[in-house]
Amino acid sequence: MAKTQLTILFFSLLLAFAFVSTSAYKNINIVVEGMVYCQSCIYNGTHSLTDAKPIPASEVSVTCKDHENKTSFYNVFESDTGGYFYAQLEGFKMSHYFLDHPLHSCKVKLVSSSLTDCNVATNVNYGLDGAALRYENKKLWGKNYAAIIYAAGPLAFRPAHCSNVIKT
Repeated sequence: MAKTQLTILFFSLLLAFAFVSTSAYKNINIVVEGMVYCQSCIYNGTHSLTDAKPIPASEVSVTCKDHENKTSFYNVFESDTGGYFYAQLEGFKMSHYFLDHPLHSCKVKLVSSSLTDCNVATNVNYGLDGAALRYENKKLWGKNYAAIIYAAGPLAFRPAHCSNVIKT
């Protein structure tokens, strides 16, 4: 009798823990991070970011489309002083657990550069067409915050005019 009660108690606790665990995961934030650079004139026309400099206060957009190809999320995010953007997709919802997953449904595009001498968007890593997200197994877990972090890019603008550049 005691063994049966102990077994029932054990499975009740296990079930309660499973319920608490799954309900805690309902509020996981989705984040996209990346870098925005100014491509060196030497590498203009290539996909190289060698000698590229980060662009502060540049803007990128994140657009997500659902499985019916309707826009389900759109927002513009600004990079920090080091060209890094951390885009928390507040309000992003998945109506289909697989087809609307951020890896399948979201893209990042260049919007604007804060540098007047480096403001022509390039398609390096699909910055014009829309860079797909990459899962790099990066997560943040805290007492009151949980996030799955995806990566995009790096993306780049280039100068409109490059003078006296000799490509070797």
